[in-house]
Amino acid sequence: MIVVFGGDITQKGYEKKRSKLLGAYLPQPPGLEASMAHERRPPMAPSASRYHRRRSSGTRDERYRSDVHTEAVQAALAKHKERKMAVPMPSKRRSLVVQTSMDAYTPPDTSSGSEEEGGQGEGTPTSSQGSVSMEHWISRAIHQGSTTSSSSSSTQSGGSGAAGRLADVLAQTHVGKSGPIAHLSLKRKTMLGVAENGNSLRRSCEFGSDLLWPPPLESEENHSAPPDVTTYTSEHPVQVERPQVSTVPRTTPKYGNAELMETGDGVPVSSRVSAKIQQLVNTLKQPRRPPLREFFVDDFEELLEVQQPDPNQPRPEGAQMVAIRGEPLGVVTNWPPSLEAALQRWGTISPKAPCLTTMDTNGKPLYVLTYGKLWSRSIKVAYNILHKLGTKQEPMVRPGDRVALVFPNNDPAAFMVAFYGCLLAEVVPVPIEVPLTRKDAGSQQIGFLLGSCGVTVALTSDACHKGLPKGPTGEIPQFKGWPKLLWFVTESKHLSKPPRDWFPHIKDANNDTAYIEYKTCKDGSVLGVTVTRIALLTHCQALTQSCGYTEAEIIVNVLDFKKDVGLWHGILTSVMNMMHVISIPYSLMKVNPLSWIQKVCQYKGKVACVKSRDMHWALVAHRDQRDINLSSLRMLVVADGSNPWSISSCDAFLNVFQSKGLRPEVICPCASSAEALTVAIRRPTDDSNQPPGRGVLSMQGLSHGVIRVDSEERLSVLTVQDVGTVMPGALMCVVKPEGVPQLCRTDEIGELCVCSIATGMSYYGLSGMTKNTFEVFPMSSSGAPISEYPFTRTGLLGFIGPGGLVFVSGKMDGLMVVSGRRHNADDIVATALAVEPMKFVYRGR
Repeated sequence: MIVVFGGDITQKGYEKKRSKLLGAYLPQPPGLEASMAHERRPPMAPSASRYHRRRSSGTRDERYRSDVHTEAVQAALAKHKERKMAVPMPSKRRSLVVQTSMDAYTPPDTSSGSEEEGGQGEGTPTSSQGSVSMEHWISRAIHQGSTTSSSSSSTQSGGSGAAGRLADVLAQTHVGKSGPIAHLSLKRKTMLGVAENGNSLRRSCEFGSDLLWPPPLESEENHSAPPDVTTYTSEHPVQVERPQVSTVPRTTPKYGNAELMETGDGVPVSSRVSAKIQQLVNTLKQPRRPPLREFFVDDFEELLEVQQPDPNQPRPEGAQMVAIRGEPLGVVTNWPPSLEAALQRWGTISPKAPCLTTMDTNGKPLYVLTYGKLWSRSIKVAYNILHKLGTKQEPMVRPGDRVALVFPNNDPAAFMVAFYGCLLAEVVPVPIEVPLTRKDAGSQQIGFLLGSCGVTVALTSDACHKGLPKGPTGEIPQFKGWPKLLWFVTESKHLSKPPRDWFPHIKDANNDTAYIEYKTCKDGSVLGVTVTRIALLTHCQALTQSCGYTEAEIIVNVLDFKKDVGLWHGILTSVMNMMHVISIPYSLMKVNPLSWIQKVCQYKGKVACVKSRDMHWALVAHRDQRDINLSSLRMLVVADGSNPWSISSCDAFLNVFQSKGLRPEVICPCASSAEALTVAIRRPTDDSNQPPGRGVLSMQGLSHGVIRVDSEERLSVLTVQDVGTVMPGALMCVVKPEGVPQLCRTDEIGELCVCSIATGMSYYGLSGMTKNTFEVFPMSSSGAPISEYPFTRTGLLGFIGPGGLVFVSGKMDGLMVVSGRRHNADDIVATALAVEPMKFVYRGR
């Protein structure tokens, strides 16, 4: 067989190159080679020189076309057919130890194409050396093949001639090639694993050998376990000769179609391609990740595991509490029957009495609204709302309809006029914030509230109207999520004067809705709390009695006048008692944090409504101000006094300004909510010897919902201050925050509930939520309701301490339950402030 490498090459050149390439792979010890050559040297052929000349003349070696080769091939095929059923499924695993293929045994180069061989002579030595080397190569292959397979050894023992030995070698080569590479069962592959396959394949490539695994069975009775192919050992130790050549790269020569081999069906395939394909198949069969069920076994069991309560956790031990009733709401003969009647009285009796003074950003008085102007302008607004919107036959606004009040925080006078104008027109005002942009996310929820209330008209001031976003035509576009609104400016110059015979109908307080106050929930949704006219009046009376308000008192208000404490004290109760309100816009507070203290000193204010943030900023800036005198202040209402972290601001403010005339009994924290209005407030007293109530509670106990008094020196405590007592005419109890509204024990934390006329009535348009919040009937341990009248949930968590003092430890909206323990967002703030109170900013709270 002639292999042409490309280009013109002679047979002699081919033989020379072939011997040079293969010579490095056939070194033998000289002694062994000589002895074996001497023992196995066949009889000298009479025509050795003629044989050499025939090879050199271009004819092929007769050994490769002799009958011996043909018989060997036939014998190998026959032997393979006989052993076909006994051979296991082929495997692609490569051997680490044994070489059985014909490729591993490179026959010695018997051709003499080199000049050195020609120099030795062309006679008998060359041909005899070639035949001896070939015979030694075949015998070595037969010998090592017999050590790897019992069946091959038995076959070799029966062969006597060269044809038999060559047939055994070919058969052994065929089995070694086809078996390990192509027929390894999936079960065996799975047992071995990916790592073993990778290691054995890599090592077999290094050795250039094929592993015959598992070995062919000698008989059906042979049930011995297959050898461990992951190691370098086997049952029969095998010596593998490796040529010690470092300069020549190790390549296994292939002769003719040696690259191809037959499978069990006789189809020729490439061993190298088959190995790669089989390796790819094995890799794909290996799962890249655990089965899906293994991902959930452990976690699922943990999730299903019921949290077992700690047997050592503190539990409430006190007796069941009883509802606490506030002092009776006093009946004063000169109290008006409604808030509109109070406005009419002061507007006609004392028209020049100051009602409201607004400040600019420089701290100077901007506008003074008297009770006479408030009364006359409110009538004007009421008339225009009812008669100048729409037509006479189809007015846009009727008594009982809802209208939006959109006023900025620096214009309380315009808001006050519009609010009382709605009350006189028996229209329900809905105070909201000014929309900043067309797609403001917060205003979208406000728009949803307006849509659910059926609002079609928005009252605003001239300055606010000019500042609203405008479309290309100059009109105010419809805000995202808002209903289509008609914007109506309430400035007097834009209103028509009512006729002399028109007068608003002033009625006594009833159960009609007076106004709707919006509330933002923790999920961002906005609810509208309806407050009736009787609740509005009763609330003003309760605040008047609790705070001791009198006529012509001056109150400094820093809070938002559109809602909550700022609305109740600065807009409603002040008019009922003809008080003078000094309104401090928050834009001025940002420029001058001491502005509210300056106004108290300037106007000799009796009452101030602030938040703990305002007290904090005053502490920061007080060094720049001299001649501060707070001796005129008899009541400092802390609107967010129910927050546990407000106590640090109160203590620090008192510590600094006590030398400026501030008395300890002046600080009056209060607790409030949109649903229950004012829940509790500390009363101002003249007795400075009565210390305010405070409790040092264990944080661990609070996390389990129980009250445990601890020492103030420990770090794991929460110090809370009381927010006074229950409002006049109200009934308060504490119920469990989850499940049935059952009364708590005296040492247990729960949600405060209030039964009073001065509370909200409902969530507008939400009957289901209204029933769960405004129609609660607390029950005793026996299951009987404690009152026939419904209670209102305040959304505040706390307890009632000794002397009827109310303590608030958090809010329901800030409640977090972690592993069965309750924590509150306000606790985190309180803990941070307790560590370093002066480094935390209260802006935005």
